[in-house]
Amino acid sequence: MFLKFKLILLILFLTLGFASCNQKEAPVKPNIIIVYLDDLGYGDVSYNGATKLKTPNIDEMALAGMRFNNGYATSATCTPSRYALLTGIYPWREKRARILSGTAPLIIGAEQMTIPRMLKQQGYQTAIIGKWHLGLGEGNVNWNKLVTPGPNELGFDYSYILAATQDRVPTVYIEDGNVVGLDPNDPIEVNYKENFQGEPTGLDNPELLTMKWHHGHNSSIVNGIPRIGFMKGGEAAKWSDIDMADHFLNGVKTFIKKHKGEPFFLYYPMQQPHVPRTPHPRFDGVSELGPRGDAIVEADWCLGELKKTLEAEGILENTLIIFSSDNGPVLNDGYYDDADVKNGDHSPWGPFRGGKYSLFEAGTHVPFFTYWRGKIQPGVSDAMVSQLDLLSSLAELAGSDVRTDDSKPLMNLLMGKSDQGREELVIEATSRTAYKNGSWVMIPPYKGPSKNNMVKIELGNDNEYQLYNLAQDIGQQNNLAKSHPEKLQEMLTDFEKVRGQGYGKTKKLELK
Repeated sequence: MFLKFKLILLILFLTLGFASCNQKEAPVKPNIIIVYLDDLGYGDVSYNGATKLKTPNIDEMALAGMRFNNGYATSATCTPSRYALLTGIYPWREKRARILSGTAPLIIGAEQMTIPRMLKQQGYQTAIIGKWHLGLGEGNVNWNKLVTPGPNELGFDYSYILAATQDRVPTVYIEDGNVVGLDPNDPIEVNYKENFQGEPTGLDNPELLTMKWHHGHNSSIVNGIPRIGFMKGGEAAKWSDIDMADHFLNGVKTFIKKHKGEPFFLYYPMQQPHVPRTPHPRFDGVSELGPRGDAIVEADWCLGELKKTLEAEGILENTLIIFSSDNGPVLNDGYYDDADVKNGDHSPWGPFRGGKYSLFEAGTHVPFFTYWRGKIQPGVSDAMVSQLDLLSSLAELAGSDVRTDDSKPLMNLLMGKSDQGREELVIEATSRTAYKNGSWVMIPPYKGPSKNNMVKIELGNDNEYQLYNLAQDIGQQNNLAKSHPEKLQEMLTDFEKVRGQGYGKTKKLELK
């Protein structure tokens, strides 16, 4: 009997031992954080050569991670890039993926696959804290009730977002579909066509402004700043612009601490350095470039605080961080804030031509790096990678079989274990598209202004085809279309295979 008892104990211990070994061998799913800045140019970070402002926290992570010299947003404007990042689908396939008003309906389908939905299926807690700008509701939103559908219907367990953008009304935060701090006795009204009777505007009441408008931002005034669109009510819910970065950062810290014991996906789209540039007063004058430079330094500080939080909670070594920007830079984008006056010889666009709104390289060629302490070794890659590839790549990492035709699974590249990137990419800017293949870029003819005089950026429009070899002409100064007709035809044929027959022919520029 005693021997039988000992045998049972031995079997029990062995069983527990094997179970323990299996548990130790089971892979631990990494946390995933996408940090997404707004209008940050390739040359706006000191690891890419900026000298007029310092970005030590961005630099530290970039230099300790994998830097991509050829990292791209899909579009030279905000909403389309965000659409592509979350869905893995080219934005030009969705006609509504344009710069949206503050009352635009949600443009991602409720059943559509997204990064948060895919990761949620793999056991992740998911959150967005920051800028959204992909529409909300189904149109004609009643801001005084639950606003749905929104991020929570697309796979995010938790959402804390701007209703639209910082320069658009309504100027309120929305948490899981509800306006934060709303007084039901002071309901919000929003109209993008006409003002509410008796409400001051930037156009009619310049004496009330603390920031002067330059173009397009002269409607309702909130915190002394004129916005796009008209708003009435909701006084208790209106945000404080100078506290916005801290506000979102505190939300990020709270989410991380709450979910540190389980795998999480955090999408952290900052508003900096988009207009209106309102860094907290403690950052005033820290750069030589005025509020735009100060806002970039503030964003850099936020990234440093994010890293400190991960380290303090003991999860930095199990967290993949992906850093990029939604499009290229712009100086004067609607307000007089001295961004263009104080810019001096700073080059937000780096060595490239163009900027936000442009089909030239600076419109979509943005800072891009991955960081994972202990898992990604310091390095630099010249392979082409797009934010479009994040859905399929993160699916690889999470063990999901989700893929899209447009999104390439490039997790080995992002981890620094491969030098194979994507071969081709269609880029987009305000309903115009162009084609990249290797170091070659082809821009079809587009009728319209060659330059946006408001923001002083070359748009890339020309009556003739444009063909550039970036390997020899990074600034796109030498148009090779006439001297290399065979290459032009090859690029045009390949472009139309992706974009559709006829899209390489002359198009009239559509400004929406």
